[in-house]
Amino acid sequence: MTKSNLELDKRKYILAGIVCVIVLIFIFQLFNLQIIKNEYKDYADGNAFFNKTLYPARGTISDRKNKLLVYNQPTYDIVYIPREVQQFDTLDFCSTLGITKEQFEKRISDIKDRRQNPGYSSYTMQTFMTQLSIQESGLLQEKLYKFPGFFIQNRTLRQYNYKNAGLILGYVAEVSKNQLDNDSYYVRGNYGGKSGIESSYENILRGEKGREILLRDAHGRIQGKYEDGRLDKAPVSGKNLTLSMDMDLQAYGEYLMQNKVGSIVMIEPSTGEVLCMVTSPTYDPSMLLGREFSKSYLELEQNPLKPLFNRAIQGIYPPGSTFKTTQGLIFLDEDIINTSTAYPCAHGYPPLGGRPKCHAHGSPLAIEAAIATSCNSFFCYGLTAMLHNRKKYPNIEEAFEVWKNHMVDMGFGYRLGIDLPSEKRGFIPNSKFYSRAFKTENWKAANIISIAIGQGEISTTPLQVANLAALIANRGHYYAPHIVKEIQDTPLDSIYTIPHRTTIKKEHFNTIVEGMAHAVTGGTCRGANLLPEIEVCGKTGTAENPHGKDHSIFMGFAPKNDPKVAIFVIVENAGFGATFGVPIGRLMIQKYLKGEVPESDKYIEDRVANTTILPSNFINWNRGKSTNQITVAAPVAQDVEVVMEDLNINN
Repeated sequence: MTKSNLELDKRKYILAGIVCVIVLIFIFQLFNLQIIKNEYKDYADGNAFFNKTLYPARGTISDRKNKLLVYNQPTYDIVYIPREVQQFDTLDFCSTLGITKEQFEKRISDIKDRRQNPGYSSYTMQTFMTQLSIQESGLLQEKLYKFPGFFIQNRTLRQYNYKNAGLILGYVAEVSKNQLDNDSYYVRGNYGGKSGIESSYENILRGEKGREILLRDAHGRIQGKYEDGRLDKAPVSGKNLTLSMDMDLQAYGEYLMQNKVGSIVMIEPSTGEVLCMVTSPTYDPSMLLGREFSKSYLELEQNPLKPLFNRAIQGIYPPGSTFKTTQGLIFLDEDIINTSTAYPCAHGYPPLGGRPKCHAHGSPLAIEAAIATSCNSFFCYGLTAMLHNRKKYPNIEEAFEVWKNHMVDMGFGYRLGIDLPSEKRGFIPNSKFYSRAFKTENWKAANIISIAIGQGEISTTPLQVANLAALIANRGHYYAPHIVKEIQDTPLDSIYTIPHRTTIKKEHFNTIVEGMAHAVTGGTCRGANLLPEIEVCGKTGTAENPHGKDHSIFMGFAPKNDPKVAIFVIVENAGFGATFGVPIGRLMIQKYLKGEVPESDKYIEDRVANTTILPSNFINWNRGKSTNQITVAAPVAQDVEVVMEDLNINN
């Protein structure tokens, strides 16, 4: 074969290769346009059809007494199809909606920005403005013919019957980019639950969208339903929720906690249902509605008392002396002590020179009396005896792991799993934590003695300590706390109906119950004594606070032998547990069990509710603010901290 023939053969192969590449490019482009990209399909469909989304009604929310808390009212969105928009009077459009031309242009620019709106197409519906009132939509409807390409779409807007429980109910707002990316249900401009019940039950509350397919003529005018509506899909309303919360009790708790910082949690021991979950400060849920949402949210976010922070499940506090109940249970179950074991107290723990300190009471004491008088020394002796017991545990690390496992068994150190978002776990250290901290495995009980009285490295949430009260009330088991009592046509998750049982024997719980009963009749909780009507069991706590005055704490349950309610109260920077925690617990227990507070206790109610305990930085910030911004932390007139006198009541 000649040289010229070889070159000719090479050219043929090159030309054949080029043709093949071109054909492959055309095939890929056709596949891309017809299969992958929807742009031309959207264009073709848009010429013939108008796909109208039908939004479902969001599920309602009621309390345990069937009082309607959250419902819907009609609202309207402005939507448009970009390719159908023709020239129109922008100033007239803006004037009708009460916006500026700059706002109009920015909104259009944001919609076209594919980073903010990844699914943008000029052939599909885009949301221009949401939550128009009936009046606003009526004004626009009269002029809509002047603005081709724009439409009004029906929606619903949340409404609230009460000004309470904002942190429990949560709020609904426009979905974020993250929600758009992770859930195909949403498109830009959709709304979804962002906090509280609205968030944790979003998939149940939101329902299912419907669709209406309308025919259009060559001029884009609607001619009727496609195939007489056979392909239409009706929206499915969201399911209704019934909460375990008693709104009257919740509102009363918020009233008592006004102008204070802290929390009240009440649980029904037999079910784990949360009866109230007060966080102070809180906010009126109607603040976060409508087009003023951003302004109101910023105001709440900037408040130094953090009214958007749910202290009941996110606040991390030392449990103080309420923790002594757990120590007594562990020492009894591990046979470190028995009901007769007595330890001395000399206004403090003698082996460490009287530290931690203790108040005056009889000595020596056994476990029931130690609970009743809240003796620090007794529990320091008990922890030392357990951690240094070499007949039972080979070393201090293994002894401490046994202690830690009991604590976890009682609901500490991990989330309890309440059906609200952002629950914190608190902190229960393990033996390795201390071995790393002290850089040795031969540390001593004396190095960590403060944990015996609920201080040191121990931290808990109000919900966890309220759950401890329920655990003791039930003599050894608890149900995971939950705020939703019933879901329409849907059973509750089994995690809320199956009891968690501890390994501690029931008789040991009976011992602790007797100690808590004596605390109320003759110990540190005398102010909670409601005999002969109600036998209350309680435990005070005065939690040390490195940032200021101690926190006032009360934990309890009632009645003693047929528990209907377990409670935890914490008032930040309020001093002794008997000063605020106990009287608030007394009032809340009566409010729930009797339906009202008797006239004989009205003076306690007035003095608690009308006392202000707020840091001066908040008072300075709040001066000049409007009175309806925060419902539970109202402005005060003076730059002072007002503290009520001790309300310890002897019955």
